[in-house]
Amino acid sequence: MERETEQEIARGTSRSSDAMRAVKAEFLAMKNGIVADALRKAGSPFRLIFGLNLPQIAEIAAAHGTDNALAEELWANVTVRESMLLAPMLVDTASFTPADARRWCDAVNCTEVADVLCHRLLRHLPFAAVLARQLLETGNVTDEYTGLRLFLNISRTCPQAAEAAARTHIGSSDRRNALLAADIIDRVCPNA
Repeated sequence: MERETEQEIARGTSRSSDAMRAVKAEFLAMKNGIVADALRKAGSPFRLIFGLNLPQIAEIAAAHGTDNALAEELWANVTVRESMLLAPMLVDTASFTPADARRWCDAVNCTEVADVLCHRLLRHLPFAAVLARQLLETGNVTDEYTGLRLFLNISRTCPQAAEAAARTHIGSSDRRNALLAADIIDRVCPNA
């Protein structure tokens, strides 16, 4: 059943762009069943996992260059792990608005996606610190993680804001978020 689904996705639908079909074919060609199975067993929330690693995904991104339309199409494909990991690598940051960033953050469904989104896209935006603060104010655990992860990525350029956010969230009830806050403090105040 899954094999048929992968082949259908690689072929694309009549609504899919040629670029999307090409990307899906690349996912299928690079598929790693062992990694995909391990991710499934670890609880990855995606319906379809090809098992590509980040260097492979970055290689696909480099071949396609910036393409906002393709990035949006991939980001909307929330059931495929590699689509959500590739999308942030294709965005032209000059045209990515605060509203776009919030919309994308609202779609984050796991820490792996948050990590890649923050590292590959959000940290390069001129409003990254403001976005991180907004995410921390929502009260949502995933938003809190994404906001802290973004502050970790920009901690060298915004150390005071990152430290303040981390100190506020060091006691988070979510262990991942508390550990991430501690990492930020360690990075910003290494001798503390």
